[in-house]
Amino acid sequence: MDQETQKKEMLNKMKERKKEVKTVRKIVFIIAFAFIIVAAIISISMYFYVSGALKPVDSESNKTVKIEVPIGSTIDSIAVILEKKNIIKDAKVFKYYTKFKNESEFQAGTYKLTKAMTIDEIIKSLKTGKVYRQPTSTLTIPEGLTLDQIGARIAKNTTYTTDEFMTLVTSKEFVKNMKSKYPELITKKVNNKDIRYVLEGYLYPSTYSFFAEDPTLEEIVEQMIAQTNTVVTQYSVQLKEKKMSVHEFLTFASLLEREATAKTDRETIASVFYNRLETGMPLQTDPTVLYALGEHKDRVLYKDLEVKHPYNTYKVKGLPPGPIANAGKESLDAAISPADTPYLYFLADKNGINHFAEKYEDHLKNVDKYIK
Repeated sequence: MDQETQKKEMLNKMKERKKEVKTVRKIVFIIAFAFIIVAAIISISMYFYVSGALKPVDSESNKTVKIEVPIGSTIDSIAVILEKKNIIKDAKVFKYYTKFKNESEFQAGTYKLTKAMTIDEIIKSLKTGKVYRQPTSTLTIPEGLTLDQIGARIAKNTTYTTDEFMTLVTSKEFVKNMKSKYPELITKKVNNKDIRYVLEGYLYPSTYSFFAEDPTLEEIVEQMIAQTNTVVTQYSVQLKEKKMSVHEFLTFASLLEREATAKTDRETIASVFYNRLETGMPLQTDPTVLYALGEHKDRVLYKDLEVKHPYNTYKVKGLPPGPIANAGKESLDAAISPADTPYLYFLADKNGINHFAEKYEDHLKNVDKYIK
């Protein structure tokens, strides 16, 4: 092989090596670039995940959740408890955040926290033994109010009017939405054409806390319905045993609520109503007459008892088509667990004390003694 040929072979080998080096460089560059892209994606994903995990689980939630922190709990175990109760989104993020902030010395005890609380609010609560989620406003709805009375109370304590409230609670769209959200509470029983207001009796009497600056009217009303759902669920087993629907339950309890005075024995009145229903007697309760008339007055006249209306229990046997007011816990308890008595009659004297009788002649004696 001559010298010229050897030179050519050497040049060819050098060119091939250069190509190999370029190829290797390209591969290394591509791998490095891909690694950078993947690292960037992971970093961005981690950033958004951690940022999301540090935000409240549900900033609109007002429902409190009971949390038990045992003595000797570590940050790790507390984080797990909070995640299981759905108060935080990620236990690890909570743990690392508290360590990053150098937070410690959490107190054992019982807490009522909300899903709307921030991580910092939760930490502050656990360190001091107090809940630092303060509502921006509260609204108290007493027992025994009708929808229009609730509307008036909302108008007095919020920026919404009674008309706006009544328009909402009678809206077919809103009622349909509530039916879909609370199907065990608002059932087909409310479809009765004789019912005045579908949601009458379905707004639970309680004090409600709102954390948003300006809660919508829908949020205010739904919170009341959600609370009714929560309370009524506690009676599910007993209702099945009594073969009583939720609608009948709320209707019955509303009668007790409207008959109640500060000294009323609800369980005994409930027994009177049940005894009358069993014997086929009309309930003959004055509050249903007032509801039929659509009036709020202190005294029912004899002419009022003659009004022809589905809610007038002097004229129609059985329960009225629906609740006539919102019933509280005492009335719900009495409706589900009445006293065992033979009474068919009762009346309240001028001091609000009830007097019961099994026979009509004894009832008339009570009338002469306590009313006339």
